[in-house]
Amino acid sequence: MEKKYGLLTAEEKASWFARYNESIHREGIIWTLVTLGFLLAVPFLMGLALGAMPDMNSFLKGFFNVAIIYYPTSVVEFLIYVPMLGPGASYLSFITGNLANLKIPCAINAREMADARVGTPENEIISTLSVATSSLVTVVVLALGVLLLQPLQGVLSNPVLTPAFDNVVPALFGALGLKYFLKGKKFAAIPLVLSSALCIFVPSMIAQTSVVLIVIGALTIGVSFVFYKKGALEE
Repeated sequence: MEKKYGLLTAEEKASWFARYNESIHREGIIWTLVTLGFLLAVPFLMGLALGAMPDMNSFLKGFFNVAIIYYPTSVVEFLIYVPMLGPGASYLSFITGNLANLKIPCAINAREMADARVGTPENEIISTLSVATSSLVTVVVLALGVLLLQPLQGVLSNPVLTPAFDNVVPALFGALGLKYFLKGKKFAAIPLVLSSALCIFVPSMIAQTSVVLIVIGALTIGVSFVFYKKGALEE
């Protein structure tokens, strides 16, 4: 009956999804390497063409100073975002950037609207489509922003609007996170209170997001496991 209406059996779905993931990994690796090549090659080619190459010792020193900060962050983002998004959306997100600002909120919202669960083929496909849409919209918005930058410069640089621009990301994640906190009040309260207290009493930790994510993430997993063992997560 399933074949009559063009539907796939469970085995055929699994086989199709396995082939889909193989192609995603193959193309994702290729385009990640191509993007990395362009990111590294273009600045050096421009430097050579313009005769403005930096001193390599100074460059490497500056590079490693920045890498010390961003390498831990990249590892944390990989461990957190890849299981949430799946391979297709992850490759797109890491290639196009702006994960925390755009891609993750977009994927989470799309998943909630489609009522898809993390780790399912539906979630991976929906995440990929949502991240791809977000990337295309970002390109269009940036193009319009460049064209309208001069006419709107006075408005955008108005000091009255500066606090709003500084709090866009916290407001966005606060709105997205609220429903998850309400769903699991018992095990969300402890990490939420501790992370808030940490940032209030040690303001320097606000800039150390990767460290806070590791500590609070581990704590959240531990608290969730305790409640799971007690059978209290569904209450």
